[in-house]
Amino acid sequence: MDFEAARTKMVDNQIRTTDVTDLRILRSFLAVPRERFVPEARRDLAYIDGDLPLGEGRFLMEASPFARLVQLAGIGPDDRVLVVGCGTAYSAAILSRLAGSVVALESNPDLAVAARDNLAAVAAGNCTVAEGALAEGCADRAPYDVILVEGAVDSVPKALVGQLADGGRLIVVEGHGNAGFAVVYLNEEGVISRRPAFNCSVKSLAGFAQVPTFTF
Repeated sequence: MDFEAARTKMVDNQIRTTDVTDLRILRSFLAVPRERFVPEARRDLAYIDGDLPLGEGRFLMEASPFARLVQLAGIGPDDRVLVVGCGTAYSAAILSRLAGSVVALESNPDLAVAARDNLAAVAAGNCTVAEGALAEGCADRAPYDVILVEGAVDSVPKALVGQLADGGRLIVVEGHGNAGFAVVYLNEEGVISRRPAFNCSVKSLAGFAQVPTFTF
């Protein structure tokens, strides 16, 4: 299979057509070999317009909604980014080309091993994989300019919001299925605001059941 041609078609037919116009983001998706981040038996399906199973109930997010979430984050070249639920680290590899540094948080030890191997293979030297409970974030490396949660949740844990730097943005999909909505939480001098952005249907992210919600 011609993966390079499939990658170009993914960007042209799946990402550009959903109002993703940031050239830095488009170049990142063109540069990162998505097939590297899916199980070998499914690599021929790496560029389909859909989620890809990674095992144990986890998925690699469909490219189109992920690209829209990345654009919503407005990541700058000096930003410190936390990816919550990085899986095999495709998201972290994409973000490594946009941000100053990326912490890729994963709760599944096997996926964390795969994430480290994959990031080394694509020379994403500004990425670090951390292991731990997803809903707790990675406080020892906080604060972050951007936190991106890779999957839908019922609510946003206080621990994650508390790890935002001043001016930081937390990007998450709240709700499930057709009721899902991409939301931005913004920290402005310790005051947190919430802004809904667009409808977004993505797979649920495990590890967020019965977590205290952030309220304001």
